[in-house]
Amino acid sequence: AEGAIPSSPVLDTARALVQIGDSTYAVTMIPVVIDTNVFVAGLRSGGGASRAVLRRVLGGSLQPLFGNALWMEYQDLLNRPVWGDATTTDERQSVLAALAKQGRWVTVYYGWRPNLPDEGDNHLIELALAGGAQAIVTHNLRDLRGGELQLGSLRVMTPAQCLEEWK
Repeated sequence: AEGAIPSSPVLDTARALVQIGDSTYAVTMIPVVIDTNVFVAGLRSGGGASRAVLRRVLGGSLQPLFGNALWMEYQDLLNRPVWGDATTTDERQSVLAALAKQGRWVTVYYGWRPNLPDEGDNHLIELALAGGAQAIVTHNLRDLRGGELQLGSLRVMTPAQCLEEWK
């Protein structure tokens, strides 16, 4: 059909998992903020922890939180030359749309700045706190754990740690 998105292993997995996530059984979704570096790693590799985190989102066990700043960062990444030949722009857009379908939009009313050494990462902390996230999933532990504020029960973890925590 005209305008249909072509089939690929990445999209077939996303479609199958979304269908599972749309089932009528009850699941407890764990709210998390997924840094864009996990999204990129998950789509660039054929396997690995980042891909498994994306699959857990699509399967309905993790609920990604989205806010204006993070959503704009995701959108900006879609056409950047960081992808290689792993996926097409249409495939990346489709997977992001499937993630958004599973996610929850959060409005951030209060800024917690300055907090982190890299100003560009503060929006992740703000989103996580505003949305009640249990964790920020990232490959950038050093910068996100180096903040000035004590963040209570909010954890910063790698994709592998996330998978181990919520088996």
